[in-house]
This record gives sequence, structure tokens and C-alpha cells, in this order.
Amino acid sequence: MPFFDTLQQRTEADRAALFSVPVIQHALMGEIDVAQYIAFLSQAYHHVRHTVPLLMACGSRLDRRHEWLRTAIAEYIEEELGHEEWVLNDIAACGGDPDQVRHSKPHASTELMVAYAYHQIDRGNPVGFFGMVHVLEGTSTALASNAAETIQTVLRLPANAFSYLNSHGSLDLEHVKFFESLVNRLDREEDKDAVVHTAAMIYKLYGDIFRSLPARASQMSQAAQSVEA
Repeated sequence: MPFFDTLQQRTEADRAALFSVPVIQHALMGEIDVAQYIAFLSQAYHHVRHTVPLLMACGSRLDRRHEWLRTAIAEYIEEELGHEEWVLNDIAACGGDPDQVRHSKPHASTELMVAYAYHQIDRGNPVGFFGMVHVLEGTSTALASNAAETIQTVLRLPANAFSYLNSHGSLDLEHVKFFESLVNRLDREEDKDAVVHTAAMIYKLYGDIFRSLPARASQMSQAAQSVEA
């Protein structure tokens, strides 16, 4: 079995757990408000701005037998440059304050996910970082394909409020194919195990970011009324 298929199989339960997070299920059904969408974009900014630095760090830690993978990282870097600015532009199009987000601190869950990725590169096996790539590209593709149009229709936001999601819908389909071809070249079990382990961890940590997002205003109102009653 190609390693990409093995990776999918071994992380199936972790992937299902992520997509079962209530806020994701609600978003897919259009049960979301603008404040939640801006909160999602704000945390996206805080991890997307680390994508290029993480790729650079990963490339710097690879040994000579992974030179082919370092070359692939250079392609990833070229594709990922400036994506954090797309997120800020989307926030502005939603009526949010991009400068406030740019200078804000990430939620603890976001900080932990990013810190884990750096830790895996610096203190573990840098090839494991591709487990994070697998999770974020696959998740953004699924969300972009299934949620962006629904959210835009429900929230009546302009198309330029969805450049991050929509671009990743088409872009990451190509990236996933590229990623599949890369990981299928891995020939050492310690590298494969590192990718699987990191992917499983990132599924959980990324899920925690979604769990940290605020409830919809209508939900909070209903909860308050229930307490008062």
C-alpha cells in the first residue's frame, strides 16, 4: 500500500474527531455568525504566518539523504508566501480590524499547535512536519469546498471576504496531489512514523483551535435566557 494511503488509514479516527467538532458541523450547515468567522480568520492568521518560517526551519534541519525533500520545500515556500495577508484582507472585508489582529496574541490553542510543530522540527524528526502539512491542507480543502459558499450565502458577505478559503479550495487540491507524491517516496519507517504521529497530534491540536472559537451570538442569548428562566 502506498504510504499516503497508509497515512490516511492510520489517521482516519483523528480526522473524524476533528470534523465532529460542533463549530465545524455548524459552519457546514450555515449556522455561523460574522463574529465567529472573524474569530476563525484571526486564529488562521496566527498559524498561517508561521507556515513559511516552519517550512524554512524544516528544510534547514533535513540531512543530505532528504535533499529531494528540501527541493520540494522550496516549492512550497514559493506557493505559501504572503498567505497571511490574504487572511487579514478577508478580516477587513468582514468589517473586522486587521491591524488589531496583526498585533494581537494568538489563542493558547493556536500557540500550542505552532509550538508543537517547531518542537517536532527542532527536537524530533523534521520529516514529521509533513504530518502538519497533511492536516492543514486536507482540512482547508474540505472546508473550502463544503463551507465557503454556504457561509458566504448565510452571512451575505462579499466574495473578497473568502479569498483565504476559496483560494485554498483550488490551490490545495494540487498541493494534496503534490504532497501524496512526496510522502510516497519516504522509504524509512522512522520518517513514516513521524509523519503519522505528527498528523495525529495536529488533528487534535487543530481541533482545539476550533473548540476555542466563541459560540454564536444567538446561542449565547439562548443560554442566557435559559439561565434566567
